[in-house]
Amino acid sequence: MRNNLPIDETQLWDDLMALAELTDPGRPWTRRAFTPMFLEGRAFVARRMQEAGLAIRLDAAGNLIGRREGRFPDHKTIVIGSHSDTVPDGGRFDGTAGVMAGIAVARSLQQDGAELDHPFEVIDCLAEEVSIFGLSCIGSRAVAGLLTPEQLERPEPDTGEVLRDAIDRMGGDVAYLAEARRDDIAAYLELHIEQGPILQDERCDIGIVTAISGITRLEIVIEGRADHAGTTPMNLRQDALAGAAAAVSVIAKDASRRAKAGHGHFVATVGEFRVEPNAANVVPSRVTLLVDARAEERSFMEGFVAELRPLILRAMSGTGARITEFRAISDNRPALSDPLLLDVLEQSTEALGLAPRRMASGAGHDMAWFSRIAPSAMIFVPCKDGRSHTPEEWSEPGEIAAGAAVLLDAVLRLDTLLA
Repeated sequence: MRNNLPIDETQLWDDLMALAELTDPGRPWTRRAFTPMFLEGRAFVARRMQEAGLAIRLDAAGNLIGRREGRFPDHKTIVIGSHSDTVPDGGRFDGTAGVMAGIAVARSLQQDGAELDHPFEVIDCLAEEVSIFGLSCIGSRAVAGLLTPEQLERPEPDTGEVLRDAIDRMGGDVAYLAEARRDDIAAYLELHIEQGPILQDERCDIGIVTAISGITRLEIVIEGRADHAGTTPMNLRQDALAGAAAAVSVIAKDASRRAKAGHGHFVATVGEFRVEPNAANVVPSRVTLLVDARAEERSFMEGFVAELRPLILRAMSGTGARITEFRAISDNRPALSDPLLLDVLEQSTEALGLAPRRMASGAGHDMAWFSRIAPSAMIFVPCKDGRSHTPEEWSEPGEIAAGAAVLLDAVLRLDTLLA
């Protein structure tokens, strides 16, 4: 990794660490969207944007935008985006590295006196993480025009506040939400920590993200019959939990088989499990499973879903249990990166003497929503042992500075390539 990158590594690192210190007391590193601490972080980000020569505003969806005008006002905008909110007890880099890297790019342009043909923006998207309203990527959904009236009426469980009022409280204006939708973006770029170990293990500097995997969540209900656990013979039981255990096993085996099949990224997880009546001395009568499946190729996901029910039925044979519900509760298609942007990011990486690796993202990001309305792409930087969404999340200063340098080089290349 080079040491003469065109980014002020020290300033970028100091900004990241200063933002991380704005955390709920006793909970490193927690700055959840819609909280007073989140607004403190936003104020810090806004100050850094202004110092980097960006004019700041909040759009109707509560996205914080720093803008630098270009030589040609009719040109579309080159955007670097990410988010500054965190999960509870999360890390110092998830999302924030992307926002502060964008500001570092703006600072470098300012210090060099560079004048772009295109307008340039850094966007801190509102509530990328799953929020207290049970919804993620709120700001980027709005930019894509895909934040629905039903979603705006979602209540916060404890206070009853609805999402539309919370967006207004963050400085947005839902009455004018349609104005947050963008049709003027020439290219959207995002930097993020990998949240996995591949770059570290393969000693690569930059991940060039080819796609954000589609996410399908399936709810499966398996029913049996409640009976006394001490008196009902084993061969007469209809044990819903025994059936569910067989289902979990076959889901894991089928996912492993598909992951090895060479069709890009694929994973499936049973992450939620509800047993009824959940008593030690009662044979379980009902189990609800939530399956989270992620695939880079849509056809591969469709095959998994179509073949899963008969696989589970065969695995449950002999347990006396049956499937009474099998439905998709959410189904988001993969978000593919723009081929031109991928090539530019790879060229920028190699021009800086860094090692690139093309790879898919198994996690969701704001880019997935921007890709609905504009050419979009992402880069990953390494994180220690692949750890993320934990206080131990870590990336080295030079790794993040290298990613910011790739973004800067890509912005300069795109400014000449795009009309």
